[in-house]
Amino acid sequence: MSAASQTSLDVKHNVEKHDELVDPSATDMPASLQGLSDHEREVIRKAYVRKIDIMIMPSITHTDALTFMELQLNYLDRQNISAAKLAGITKDLKLTAVQYQMCISFLFVGYILFQVPSNMVVGKVSRPAQYICLGMAVWGVVSAATAAVHNFTGLVICRAVLGVCEAVFFPGAIYYLSTFYTGKQMATRTAFLYSGSQLGNAFGGLFAIAILKLEGAHGIEGWRWLFSTLNSYSSLEHWLTYALSVIEGGATVGIAALLVFQLPNSPAMCPWITSQERDSLVYNLSLESGGKDSHAGEISSTQALGLVLRDPKTYLLMGLLYNTYISAAVVSFFPSVVATLGYSRNITYCLTAPPYLLTIVCMMINGWHSDKTQERFYHIACPLVVAIVANVIAVATLHTGARYFAMMLMPTSLYSSAIVTLSLIMGSMTQPAIKRALAIGVINASCNTPNVWTPFLYKAAPHYTVAFSVNCVAAALAIVFAVATRFYLKAKNAEMDAGDFSAKGGPTAEQISHGYRYTI
Repeated sequence: MSAASQTSLDVKHNVEKHDELVDPSATDMPASLQGLSDHEREVIRKAYVRKIDIMIMPSITHTDALTFMELQLNYLDRQNISAAKLAGITKDLKLTAVQYQMCISFLFVGYILFQVPSNMVVGKVSRPAQYICLGMAVWGVVSAATAAVHNFTGLVICRAVLGVCEAVFFPGAIYYLSTFYTGKQMATRTAFLYSGSQLGNAFGGLFAIAILKLEGAHGIEGWRWLFSTLNSYSSLEHWLTYALSVIEGGATVGIAALLVFQLPNSPAMCPWITSQERDSLVYNLSLESGGKDSHAGEISSTQALGLVLRDPKTYLLMGLLYNTYISAAVVSFFPSVVATLGYSRNITYCLTAPPYLLTIVCMMINGWHSDKTQERFYHIACPLVVAIVANVIAVATLHTGARYFAMMLMPTSLYSSAIVTLSLIMGSMTQPAIKRALAIGVINASCNTPNVWTPFLYKAAPHYTVAFSVNCVAAALAIVFAVATRFYLKAKNAEMDAGDFSAKGGPTAEQISHGYRYTI
């Protein structure tokens, strides 16, 4: 790449361009919106946001929450391995403690390695929604196939392949949503998206109680029913009899098929909003986030990856989310951690649900308030302080009430922080679209690496002293990175206010023309 081309990519010539910029509202506004008052345009904006929320995200008053259902089914499939441990999978497959931990870790190996390549694709293809749905359908098939494994080798292979399939979804979904919402709206929508995973975590255990009542039915171990659909163990009559219980893998495939026809591929292709609302959507995305997402003729994936790796924000945000995810890895062992309270298997499954339900409420409140106030730092740091307190309590006592209180706080605090961090990433990583897609993939992939090694910390039950101590330190380091990120972005905003737009990874000329500033 030539020096001149590189300079263009880094937008170091923005100072000269800035003096020539004009008010975009006078030149870019679609004809259908010209002549309307600010109030009329706001009514149109609220109308299309409401429709997009109903069709793409869950809504309090609507059930057409397809993206939400998609992520919930993802986590039902993923978290079955934790429920299966209590159901006897380690005994039936003769797994050692280390082998079981490897089965958890290997899902994240595939998940981590394939996120960046997958987001290279999703950032370039013209039909990202269909691409994501295809990945979802394949992971449903793989999850169902887990019921047929007979040994450690089969289980670890299924888990690794499942991770590859899931690599398509979460980073792809985050990028997909960022094409419909501005950075100022993303904390609330990220909370909605994460609510799917928390419902999967909460009700996965409750589903397990019902499904594991099939223990021994037709000679099949109870844990196999957690993964089953129609497989080699069941005749058609057998499957029809128990279809309501063994739906998880198959439901994932079915929902994916429906989503192919439901989800639009871009704001300009939304069929369920009026043409005037579509004009307003595309215009506001350009105005508020600083430039339209254009895939035609933009830089290559390799060039975009170079921009991501040279951007200092990448490493600050990565450090913040990485340490948050170290602490949040406790959810992979949550049924086992809750089991240290000493209750029966079914009571343990029930006790895993309330922490995740509380997490949903707190995530939604924290995300909504962060968007409303347009403040990110305190909405990230304050929940992390709560996480430190929770882990200290867990280390300090085996008292049932205090320990369960700490378990209520763990996922609640960590995910409430993480959803705002993700919205900060989407709002801070600048154009073009492929750079944002790859930034999400690079950061999310790197930050999921703790899921490979943290399972090996959860030894010496019921204290789990090493694991909870590491969680405390990680949450504290996340706060340090949050402070560093805040100071860095504040300094960059001050430089832009002074007319200096030469920083690496800074906004593009078009973003500058729209008065772009980092939300901190």
